Amino acid sequence: MSGPRPVVLSGPSGAGKSTLLKRLMKDHEGVFGFSVSHTTRNPRPGEEDGKGLNKLPMLLGAALLPVADVFSSGDLEMSATLSYYHFTTKEVMQEGIDNGEFIENAEFSGNMYGTSKSAVEDVRAKNLICILDVDIQGVKRIKETDLDPIYISIQPPSLEILEKRLRDRQTETEESLQKRLEAARIDMELSKEPGVFDVVIINDDLEKAYKELKDILNDKLLHVQNQGKL
Repeated sequence: MSGPRPVVLSGPSGAGKSTLLKRLMKDHEGVFGFSVSHTTRNPRPGEEDGKGLNKLPMLLGAALLPVADVFSSGDLEMSATLSYYHFTTKEVMQEGIDNGEFIENAEFSGNMYGTSKSAVEDVRAKNLICILDVDIQGVKRIKETDLDPIYISIQPPSLEILEKRLRDRQTETEESLQKRLEAARIDMELSKEPGVFDVVIINDDLEKAYKELKDILNDKLLHVQNQGKL
């Protein structure tokens, strides 16, 4: 694959990835692209294939899509206004996985999610930094490919604080909340293993976490911005 080195961003739901990503995109417009993930779940009201629900334009993969909905398989069942997906069937998606067409894939609540190689290639061909927002399963699968991204983990200060954040959203049933917390516990433990991530950012202060993220990506940001001026 050609183009800027991709960035893999991972971390449990509620860690603050979406807030950091949206701020990064706002401050560096025209630098990032997001691959549009595939899923076998049914579209929610107002969702269209490859499109979100907002109206703020941003180049995302091969289509002109909204800025605010920057989630892929890592956040899985987040709010309908925060997701971009190509909707497909389990049979078609499984065939693509079997044929090696996906960089990563995962299953959550009976639905399949994944990132195709072509989705990433579309972004990189535009000289954009491709952001891959994936769960810990996706991180492991990407490490088996030749993508060679920068691996960044966004983590909450503690599981207790994460639980409070998720409860404050008031978007979860108790069952789904407990599933998220268990997934988060595993995610937080694996993020501590040597060699899994290049950088782990603890989001206990938004401004501090954002500065850390920008500092990590600073050279890449400058390179893409300078290429755009040529």
